[in-house]
Amino acid sequence: MANLIDLKGETPRLRHPEKQARPDSPVQRKPDWIRVKAPGSKGYSETREIVKSKGLVTVCEEASCPNIGECWDKKHATMMILGEVCTRACSFCNVSTGKPPAGVDEDEPRRVAEAVAEMGLQHVVITSVDRDDLVDGGAMHFVNTIESIRAASPGTTIEILTPDFLRKDGWETRVIDAKPDVFNHNLETVPRLYLSIRPGARYFHSLRLLQKVKDRDPNQFTKSGLMVGLGETKEEVMQVMDDMRSAGVDFLTIGQYLQPTRKHAPIDRFVTPDEFRSYEEIARAKGFLVVSATPLTRSSHHAGEDFARLRAAREALNASRVSGKSA
Repeated sequence: MANLIDLKGETPRLRHPEKQARPDSPVQRKPDWIRVKAPGSKGYSETREIVKSKGLVTVCEEASCPNIGECWDKKHATMMILGEVCTRACSFCNVSTGKPPAGVDEDEPRRVAEAVAEMGLQHVVITSVDRDDLVDGGAMHFVNTIESIRAASPGTTIEILTPDFLRKDGWETRVIDAKPDVFNHNLETVPRLYLSIRPGARYFHSLRLLQKVKDRDPNQFTKSGLMVGLGETKEEVMQVMDDMRSAGVDFLTIGQYLQPTRKHAPIDRFVTPDEFRSYEEIARAKGFLVVSATPLTRSSHHAGEDFARLRAAREALNASRVSGKSA
């Protein structure tokens, strides 16, 4: 009998150490409307090579996004800055959690900008892990990344998907003042479920962040998203829509929650396509400029096309207001 000896003496790092004591939850079989093809196209491989050659991290991979094959085939990738270890422990998310290495990678904004230019992106989405360990929560790293992209690829429109900057003493204003084209911060779920789904966050703080963007720069587009299938009610989702509109949010995304592992929050149910269409109709009636509500909708899915729709919707609204005044 052979004995295996670990010469390095290293224990592989657990991806979600805080979840290991949780009991396993059953993973439900996906319905037909939520299944996608495994990635493997030429475009997918080319995008993957660019990302890896620059030493970058994408939320597409880290969060196990079901749309990665479609998006990467079109050379659409959502860059994730500030490392790959998140200081929060949200029960829905597959991004690695724990204590990240100290500091930030100062060269990362340059490499992100190079990748954006190399891929010839018209629209890019930049997101990040939460970095509660940093004094500014990573705000200046967002600013530096935005500025680097503008220098390397002036024609690219920039969308950011930010953490909440909870207890960061106003550092989020530096990010707002960097004037991304779209400022996205996801509320993720209804207030009743925050303690179990997003325990490190505060619903009204996140809502105030979105409102602060509009207060500081009314022309900056704001965007937020919800997952459904976690046990929320239709009435609760409608209330969150009203809260978002009170904060001036322009663009709403709603998608099906998909359970990454047995240690994550279980799926309560799969919301049907008809229910998503109903949510979209309700949201449009409440005044959102653009709504994307489908089972596979994710914050950055079709972001470039949706930004064009968003800009066109605002132009149409402004034109109707002008014609109404002159009538």
